[in-house]
Amino acid sequence: MDARQLEYFLAIVEHGGFSRAAAALHVAQPSLSQAMANLEADLGVALFHRVGRGVVLSEAGTELLEPSRRVLRDLAAVRDTAAALAGLHGGTVELATMPSPGIEPLTTLIDRFAELHPSVTVSTQAAFTPDEVVTLVRSGACELGLLGSASPVNPSGLDVLYVEDQPFVVVAAPGGAIEDGVTIRPDDLAGQKLIASRTGSLMRSIVDDVTAGGTGTQIVTVVDHRTSILPLVLTGVGVAVLPSSWTRLARRCGAAVAPIEPTAHLHVAMVSLPAHLTPAARAFLALTGSLAQRRAREADGEPIG
Repeated sequence: MDARQLEYFLAIVEHGGFSRAAAALHVAQPSLSQAMANLEADLGVALFHRVGRGVVLSEAGTELLEPSRRVLRDLAAVRDTAAALAGLHGGTVELATMPSPGIEPLTTLIDRFAELHPSVTVSTQAAFTPDEVVTLVRSGACELGLLGSASPVNPSGLDVLYVEDQPFVVVAAPGGAIEDGVTIRPDDLAGQKLIASRTGSLMRSIVDDVTAGGTGTQIVTVVDHRTSILPLVLTGVGVAVLPSSWTRLARRCGAAVAPIEPTAHLHVAMVSLPAHLTPAARAFLALTGSLAQRRAREADGEPIG
């Protein structure tokens, strides 16, 4: 067994078959098939079941996924550590992120990280729930995970770095009843049409509380992808409740943004495995810690010099 065989194995899983994996790896398919045959012979188990022209993972193949990712990650860490002896040069930070923290603080983090380490790539993978972020990090698919939740998270086996609390705001098209920067209460949304996310999110629970008040508010659109919400607001479909991470972008697009009282918050945190991080991931995590400290001082009203 060697690292090349494990790389081929993961590529077949990622790309959904031998032919697409061979094309992505720029190797001949017979060479890929032979490498897998050799790996299966070394392990003494079948990693795939052939179904028609395709393949599906066997039980043994499924069990091999996480260890394979860990092995390749550790090898990458060895290479990166050697390179880091003369400074952080090259490498990739694999990061899972949910939509709202993926706007902010991730934009600030990537901007600063690119200044400090211009030769390092930050690769993000989309996740839509805290559980999805945790799974991506636990499995080794990503080294770091940025998530937002209704309450602080404490997933077993992972380190958690608290970053900030983001208050929720109402975002509306300009020229309407909602004025930019003017704090509102749920009753002020009486008669408004609301754009909501799917049931189960903190954003949706706030919207449900508003509609339950019997003030004539109505959910007119339910979306899976939060990136669809701001365009719908600007078009005039309705107003939306979003974390404050959307504030700067919304205002740049011309929307009105109003704080809500009483205030609910999205708790933003970064999760990581307690060991085996590459130097690039460690540097990104350290930068996140510095930003978290800065945001905490700002929240306490301390001057930032």
